[in-house]
Amino acid sequence: MKVLLIGGGGREHALAYKIAQSKKVTALYCAPGNAGIEEYAVCVPIGVMEFEKLADFAVKESIDLTVVGPDDPLVGGITDVFLERGLRVFGPKKNAAIIEGSKAFSKDLMKKYHIPTAAFETFRSAEAAYTYLETCSYPVVLKADGLAFGKGVLICNTKEEAADGVKLIMEDKQFGHSGDVLVIEEFMTGREVSILAFCDGTDIAVMTSAQDHKRALDGDQGLNTGGMGTFSPSPFYTEEINSYCMEHIYKPTMAAMKEEGRSFTGILFTGLMLTKDGPKVVEYNARFGDPEAQVVLPRLKNDIIEVFESCIDGHLTDSKLEFEDNAAVCVVLASEGYPLSYEKGFIIEGLEELKGEEGVFAFHAGTDKENGKIVTAGGRVLGITAIGNNLKEARANAYEAVERVKFPNKYRRSDIGKAIDEV
Repeated sequence: MKVLLIGGGGREHALAYKIAQSKKVTALYCAPGNAGIEEYAVCVPIGVMEFEKLADFAVKESIDLTVVGPDDPLVGGITDVFLERGLRVFGPKKNAAIIEGSKAFSKDLMKKYHIPTAAFETFRSAEAAYTYLETCSYPVVLKADGLAFGKGVLICNTKEEAADGVKLIMEDKQFGHSGDVLVIEEFMTGREVSILAFCDGTDIAVMTSAQDHKRALDGDQGLNTGGMGTFSPSPFYTEEINSYCMEHIYKPTMAAMKEEGRSFTGILFTGLMLTKDGPKVVEYNARFGDPEAQVVLPRLKNDIIEVFESCIDGHLTDSKLEFEDNAAVCVVLASEGYPLSYEKGFIIEGLEELKGEEGVFAFHAGTDKENGKIVTAGGRVLGITAIGNNLKEARANAYEAVERVKFPNKYRRSDIGKAIDEV
């Protein structure tokens, strides 16, 4: 079968790697792709938001299945466009992708259906938000309602910081129209865990756990980013916790979306906080996490195309997910200055040395090709992922590989997976 993958980041590189392993796939295309994805797919220069052009390409090339990677096209309704053209596509419809596209919607959904999450209030005017800040206990969390590249969340320790945050999001429009509505919620403490799951509109199949590192600097300091690294599995996510979450979070979420007329078919990403009062939802996403996909997908034993198809056809119960009994750690190599300003266009060295090395992957996030050389082209440049028999071994392998990849203004956190030392 012919497959079209939409996207061009590290998540899509990991997906391309996994899709290419399927015995069912005879040809793989990726739009727009990147310098690393070229190894597995024919890259097509069409942007992720050019829905009609993408659909035209799928029709012209007789694509059997399209897999949508990023959040923007899903929230924008690309699945609906493809379905209207009679094309087979994996990813939630627009009315279901709102679970990620609007934090106000998802918080209201959780409140209505009694799904555990942080206490919150929603605001549509800055003045009302400023007034509410007078009544808060600190710290508090401010969340821009819409998509913001994983950066629209501010943790504010004082009323003054929170007021500055309200101004930044609602008045200065740092995140554009995503800040037209603001969610202010209580600050939760505990271990964060990321859970990805396949969904077919009714049933849900949970994948192995992962833990992301959102902040730019060591010690979870600095600005929020799209993710600076991750590890899988999380030793803090036990079978007991999984059972609780299945009963009180995952299944109720699927049922709630169905009840609302928004049946969810695709990947549901649940960000959890393991609080002293039990697991609570931090946020939902409507697609694979980035960089969570880079540590979860290499450990998946199933043919991913078969699982995608079972979701589309409503037969997810026929698929039993299996994962390797090992561990993975991903360290993101970023451009110095990310997530703010940074320079691009630097030649990357050391990638050829890693290629083909068993258990080591250099997933391209922000790269390009110039004069036959791979160069930096984004804030997050590469996700260096390594497998090990256990988390400590995987972490050591990942950081050893990190040192072999070089480019000017290279930056990475030195403490990805450090929490596992506490286990």
